[in-house]
Amino acid sequence: MTVLVPLLLVVVGIGAIGASARVLERRRRRRQVGTLVAIDAGRAVVLRSERYRLVGRPDLIRRARDGRPIPVEVKRRAAPREGAFRSHEVQLWSYCLLLEETTGVSPPFGILRYSDREVRVPWDAAARSALLVVRREALAPYRGEATPSPGRCRRCAWAEVCDVKAV
Repeated sequence: MTVLVPLLLVVVGIGAIGASARVLERRRRRRQVGTLVAIDAGRAVVLRSERYRLVGRPDLIRRARDGRPIPVEVKRRAAPREGAFRSHEVQLWSYCLLLEETTGVSPPFGILRYSDREVRVPWDAAARSALLVVRREALAPYRGEATPSPGRCRRCAWAEVCDVKAV
């Protein structure tokens, strides 16, 4: 019994040291990205572009050492093995475009912060082009090309007014 208490204290101490080291490492990595500029906590910075007809609120905006803004989008789920979900990239690219429009300075990249890791998503000509294609498709009139699916249609919020019902 006399050996058990000191052993328990050592194990708890090692666990506390490990947890502290992880927190400090996370803070160090975030400082490398830049200083915090804005947080979406109810009264966040709303970015608007009349030119692109876009509005958005990134979860965080950091400022890199060279002064360029970096949008950060926080996701609660784990990151997929192959990088980032395409929809998350499009969302982040939208924030990059909005920051570029509102500040006049182009972000070098955006960050998707998943529960288990961060993914840097480049903001370059290819990303801009891909975003504008998605935007153009979203603004195009609906052509009635939906493929009905009994499983999806059963759970769809638009089932009552849909012209392509499967059920």
